[in-house]
Amino acid sequence: MFSGFKWQASSLAIASLVLLPLIALLIISSQANMQLWQHLSSTVLPEYVRNSILLMLGVSAITLTLGVGSAWLVTQYRFPGIRFFDWALLLPLAMPAYISAYSYTGLLDVAGPIQTWLRDVFGWSVGDYWFPPIRSLSGAMLVMGCVLYPYVYLLARSAFLSQSQHFRDVAALMGYTRRQAFLRITLPIARPAVIAGLSLALMETLADYGTVAYFGVNTFTTGIFRTWFGMDSVSNAAQLALVLLGFVVVLLVIERRSRQQAQYYDKRKSSAPSPKQLYGVKRVIAVCLVSIPIALGFIVPVSQLLIWAIQSHAQLWQSEFWQLVFNTVSLATVTAVLAVALGLLVTYAVRTTQAPVTRFAKQVVSLGYAVPGTIIAVATLVPLARLDNLIDAWFRTQFNLSTGLILSGTLAALIIAYLVRFMAVALGSLDAGLQAIAPTMDQAAKSMGSTPWQVLQRVHIPMLKGSLLTALLLVFVDVMKELPATLIMRPFNFNTLAVRAYEYASDERLADASLASLAIICAGLIPVILLTKAIQRHTH
Repeated sequence: MFSGFKWQASSLAIASLVLLPLIALLIISSQANMQLWQHLSSTVLPEYVRNSILLMLGVSAITLTLGVGSAWLVTQYRFPGIRFFDWALLLPLAMPAYISAYSYTGLLDVAGPIQTWLRDVFGWSVGDYWFPPIRSLSGAMLVMGCVLYPYVYLLARSAFLSQSQHFRDVAALMGYTRRQAFLRITLPIARPAVIAGLSLALMETLADYGTVAYFGVNTFTTGIFRTWFGMDSVSNAAQLALVLLGFVVVLLVIERRSRQQAQYYDKRKSSAPSPKQLYGVKRVIAVCLVSIPIALGFIVPVSQLLIWAIQSHAQLWQSEFWQLVFNTVSLATVTAVLAVALGLLVTYAVRTTQAPVTRFAKQVVSLGYAVPGTIIAVATLVPLARLDNLIDAWFRTQFNLSTGLILSGTLAALIIAYLVRFMAVALGSLDAGLQAIAPTMDQAAKSMGSTPWQVLQRVHIPMLKGSLLTALLLVFVDVMKELPATLIMRPFNFNTLAVRAYEYASDERLADASLASLAIICAGLIPVILLTKAIQRHTH
């Protein structure tokens, strides 16, 4: 069915879905109002840059401390509950940062149970005492650091496990204590993996909108919204998006360079170091230390949401909730199926042709996930709106008929934005699955007269069932959690669970946001479970 040329053309067409919006962003930003840009540059831009950098520094400190520390403890020591902590440390991956922000605000704000309890016990009044404000830059650092540390934990844990016993033998010969060996040998060797994990956490930090908007912290994402909807300037919002994209590109470069350096040379075969058994007070301390990230990143916020949901369940179980579930699930399902189908075409085109064009297309598609949803929304919606205007003008001229909005402001536009961002997620899973299938399978099928399209249908798709399901689930969950792109591009009067939770929280109806938030978290647990099983298979 498909010749080599058609495979290449198809992969290039799919890549253009990611590339064209970014090109459009460049064109739109070149048409910006320079007076407004100068105003932004002299007033709010320095604050956006300063807050974004401080947020990244704070999140870096917390994710490195929690992620590296936890990975070190579970790989180097043995203590009660080690198998539980090994996977439970991944649970915060299921928690969107903006939902954690709602929970912590309910707990720590002036009207929350902790400050209320302090006032009751000590007889204080509001204003008589100092309490760390959760709605602040430091609060955003804490919330994001506690849910994003698993990126560092995952890669640091893998790096520690892959290190040979020979490194420990060298440390012993040099007279190092266990702590000195960690600081001088183990950690420097694991540094590329740690930096790669940190880069992923920081890209999520830059992409976040829900947390910083709720806490009133002015960063690039809030600035893009404010410039677009508050100042009614799409082109200047596009300029801010380009500056934000510059931060993302820097992180991508750092992450790629870290991967290139993540090669260690130990030519002698050696087993991994044996973990040290802890006894007495030391194992109690170890259990407490690895419990802290799980409690802060998952147990505390989920417990607060559960309490709210139980207290107000009668009001929450309304018909609107089921409509939100239907909207979210149907949108996520359609996007997941399309993303997997397009991702499979790109990965299979690379396998079939090995042409530079298909490899280029694959690289372009894989960049989509690094671009924040806010940027993709700007880059997608504006060209579609202008295309709508062109179509409308042509119909008015030719037939005296107005077509209105055909693409922008519709679910089709929203799904295109999702595909631009999340096709990379499907691509990664499918690529790993295809690489596990030996090329001899293709050669055997072709020798029996099958075309590449028939080989894909009859050989690869049946063998890729696991990878296809994983890719579907990953895209499905990411779409459920996505907030900025949905907020900007959803059709009028169309809501999802994420948007409704954000709207309730913005109106200070935190209890009403609990059920939608819990539904998103439950869906987010699916990839965590898959990831845990994959790690256990790899470890054992």
